Amino acid sequence: MVEKVEKIWMNGELVAWDAAQVHVLTHTLHYGLGVFEGIRCYKRSDGKSAVFRLQEHIERLFESAKTADIVLPYSQAQLEAAVLDTIRANKLAECYVRPLAYVAAGSMGIYVRDNPIHVIVATWRWGAYLGDEGMAKGIRAKVSSYSRPGVNIAMTKAKIVGGYVNSILAKREVVGSGYDEAIMLDPQGYVAEASGENIFVVRKGRVFTPPSGASVLAGITRDAVLTLCKELGISAEERMVSRDELYNADEVFFTGTAAEITPVREVDNRKVGSGSRGPITQRIQERFFQIVRGGGGEATHSEWLSFL
Repeated sequence: MVEKVEKIWMNGELVAWDAAQVHVLTHTLHYGLGVFEGIRCYKRSDGKSAVFRLQEHIERLFESAKTADIVLPYSQAQLEAAVLDTIRANKLAECYVRPLAYVAAGSMGIYVRDNPIHVIVATWRWGAYLGDEGMAKGIRAKVSSYSRPGVNIAMTKAKIVGGYVNSILAKREVVGSGYDEAIMLDPQGYVAEASGENIFVVRKGRVFTPPSGASVLAGITRDAVLTLCKELGISAEERMVSRDELYNADEVFFTGTAAEITPVREVDNRKVGSGSRGPITQRIQERFFQIVRGGGGEATHSEWLSFL
């Protein structure tokens, strides 16, 4: 349950939570054409709060909009400011942030051009997406019968609202079978990503992840992990990953704004490595949280943080 806060930024104004309403004939509600982002703000050890890679997230929102043939009525600078203003207005030291652009009510039907584009920014308190225990001990995952769409079936680099129905179905399928998260294969049978996360495999000290040109979202946390691997002296490579490589991996972990760095202890009833969080996953996880929450280290990556 999303905990109610005071304000939501809606079309250039901070409005009361209960006043942030849409009409039932909102076009995106019927047809799914809209774009969104997921962003996190962290409370740091020095008492300050910082948004993780705000500029990159808003850049991707604009890229998603371009892919979806939507023209956003605000600039990138305006939406970055809207994120910070909304967090401040709700007096949140730490939160999840959801910018969303959608096609508002007006004409109906598949083809519309004149409906206004509305934009909101909402914030709420959200802990570990896959659970605190999962962050420490790892989660159970299952390969879903639902495939990740191919790169010319859906625009896989864009966070388009309707594109996530497939992920919802995959997640419902595996959670209904007692698992925590779904892993999705691409149409050729290679590992793509989880329902809302990128996936990494560790084998004999080396890290692998499906390439950005495949049917995966080019995740911002994924990019950060590849950078951190290089800095930590861990070999990391983008390449196609087969399903059986998951079964014989030493470690598997998910990355994403919501999931952060979440280890996977089991795939399809097969124990991954020792059946708990592995040492490389732990090193990457600790370094990531050291950067976003503070606490020392040589590479602080201040360029990744937008302070309130």
